[in-house]
Amino acid sequence: MIKIFIAFVIFAAVALFALMKGGDIDMGGEKHGMDAPHTEQAAPAAPAAAPAAPAPAEQPK
Repeated sequence: MIKIFIAFVIFAAVALFALMKGGDIDMGGEKHGMDAPHTEQAAPAAPAAAPAAPAPAEQPK
Protein backbone atom coordinates (compact mmCIF):
# COMPACT_ATOMS: atom_id res chain seq x y z
CA MET A 1 0.00 0.00 0.00
CA ILE A 2 2.82 2.38 0.80
CA LYS A 3 4.34 1.76 -2.64
CA ILE A 4 1.14 2.91 -4.33
CA PHE A 5 1.07 6.06 -2.21
CA ILE A 6 4.71 6.86 -2.95
CA ALA A 7 4.16 6.25 -6.68
CA PHE A 8 1.14 8.58 -6.62
CA VAL A 9 3.11 11.33 -4.87
CA ILE A 10 5.96 11.03 -7.38
CA PHE A 11 3.55 11.04 -10.32
CA ALA A 12 1.72 14.09 -8.95
CA ALA A 13 5.01 15.94 -8.43
CA VAL A 14 6.15 15.19 -11.99
CA ALA A 15 2.76 16.26 -13.38
CA LEU A 16 2.80 19.53 -11.43
CA PHE A 17 6.38 20.20 -12.53
CA ALA A 18 5.43 19.61 -16.18
CA LEU A 19 2.39 21.88 -15.87
CA MET A 20 4.41 24.67 -14.27
CA LYS A 21 7.11 24.47 -16.96
CA GLY A 22 4.51 24.28 -19.76
CA GLY A 23 3.85 28.00 -19.87
CA ASP A 24 0.47 29.71 -19.86
CA ILE A 25 -1.86 26.89 -18.82
CA ASP A 26 -5.35 27.87 -17.68
CA MET A 27 -6.96 25.24 -15.46
CA GLY A 28 -10.08 27.35 -14.95
CA GLY A 29 -12.39 25.44 -17.26
CA GLU A 30 -14.58 26.89 -19.97
CA LYS A 31 -14.67 30.65 -20.33
CA HIS A 32 -17.82 32.57 -21.16
CA GLY A 33 -18.12 36.29 -21.62
CA MET A 34 -15.77 39.12 -22.49
CA ASP A 35 -12.69 37.52 -20.92
CA ALA A 36 -12.90 34.47 -23.18
CA PRO A 37 -10.14 34.35 -25.80
CA HIS A 38 -11.63 34.10 -29.28
CA THR A 39 -8.95 32.85 -31.62
CA GLU A 40 -11.10 31.09 -34.23
CA GLN A 41 -13.56 32.72 -36.59
CA ALA A 42 -16.94 31.04 -36.68
CA ALA A 43 -17.29 29.18 -39.98
CA PRO A 44 -20.66 29.46 -41.72
CA ALA A 45 -22.73 26.33 -41.67
CA ALA A 46 -22.56 24.20 -44.78
CA PRO A 47 -25.75 24.17 -46.85
CA ALA A 48 -27.91 21.14 -46.32
CA ALA A 49 -27.46 18.46 -48.95
CA ALA A 50 -30.43 17.71 -51.18
CA PRO A 51 -32.31 14.60 -50.08
CA ALA A 52 -31.52 11.49 -52.08
CA ALA A 53 -34.08 10.41 -54.65
CA PRO A 54 -36.21 7.51 -53.44
CA ALA A 55 -35.41 4.12 -54.93
CA PRO A 56 -37.93 2.99 -57.59
CA ALA A 57 -40.39 0.43 -56.35
CA GLU A 58 -40.09 -3.07 -57.76
CA GLN A 59 -42.73 -4.08 -60.26
CA PRO A 60 -44.69 -7.25 -59.40
CA LYS A 61 -44.24 -10.10 -61.89
